[in-house]
Amino acid sequence: MNSDWRAFLESRGAAVGDQSRDGQGRGEPDCALVDLSHLGLIVIGGADATDFLQGQLSNDVRELSASHTQLSSHCSAKGRMLANFRVLRLEERFLLVLPHAQLEPLIKRLRMFVLRSQVTLEDASDRLVCFGVIGSCADAALGALFGGLPIDENAMAHAEDCALIRVAGTPPRYLFIGPPEQAKSVWTAAAEQATEANPNLWALHDIRAGLPVILPETSDTFVPQMTNMQLIDGVSFNKGCYNGQEVVARMQYLGKLKRRMYVAEVDAEHTPRPGDELSVPGSRSEQTPGRVLDARSTAPGRWELLVVVEIDAAEGGEVKLTEGGPTLRLKAPPYGFPARV
Repeated sequence: MNSDWRAFLESRGAAVGDQSRDGQGRGEPDCALVDLSHLGLIVIGGADATDFLQGQLSNDVRELSASHTQLSSHCSAKGRMLANFRVLRLEERFLLVLPHAQLEPLIKRLRMFVLRSQVTLEDASDRLVCFGVIGSCADAALGALFGGLPIDENAMAHAEDCALIRVAGTPPRYLFIGPPEQAKSVWTAAAEQATEANPNLWALHDIRAGLPVILPETSDTFVPQMTNMQLIDGVSFNKGCYNGQEVVARMQYLGKLKRRMYVAEVDAEHTPRPGDELSVPGSRSEQTPGRVLDARSTAPGRWELLVVVEIDAAEGGEVKLTEGGPTLRLKAPPYGFPARV
């Protein structure tokens, strides 16, 4: 995190970075301003950057524009996601936005494939600031600066060196990315309309929107379709080859999806953690029937989660947080599921 940005937030008494999962602090205001310094930023440039990313990411980077971002992932040769992220194009460079804990492993991994390509990969987390605005006051807080807010999900607006991205969810959410000095000015203006809130609130809205996050505990565990990436425009099936593409395509066209991601609620004394194994009484599966992707507390002992679960178990039996533990209340994400064939 940029030291000036940290000092600025601390001078205001704002919650900094990713906080404990065990609560929302001051609750859920009608309009919230959230520091997202737990996110990392990778800048990818060079003459061969487009072709390089086209061969590494699950989505088609040729569809990016000055007004459109996309979700994507980088997979192993077995088609399992090592990381997922948001991708945007800034003139001739690309920017990947992902959990900071995943940044160094992803840079190291991508550099393995650069070879003689004219490609640069750089950690830009100290040069750019991320924060979020949640709620209908965003127009009053940000509209004038950006000449109006991006309307469609994944759409992007620009102002000087700053970007504003519409993120899925209800109420509307906006991701700000920009240099620290501009960020301070925008944050101060937005704070006149919004309440400075705990960063957990942003993750909670990601859960409610059904937006998966791959963390170190779940890296190399799920094929993109298991986390609904194909349902949120995070996978292109006609872009051509990329790392893990054969496995991803085979599951889409020849296989039968046996696991997918659900939104869940549970009452539990202990904190659910990413990667935790779920339990299904009587399951005959030789594999773990499900895992936690992410979880956040909404009240003492109450949690909202994203979980990847065997479809048959989710539809036909009780899925428990732990063996003999509390039962999860599962539901489809807001974008729904296609009919099973």
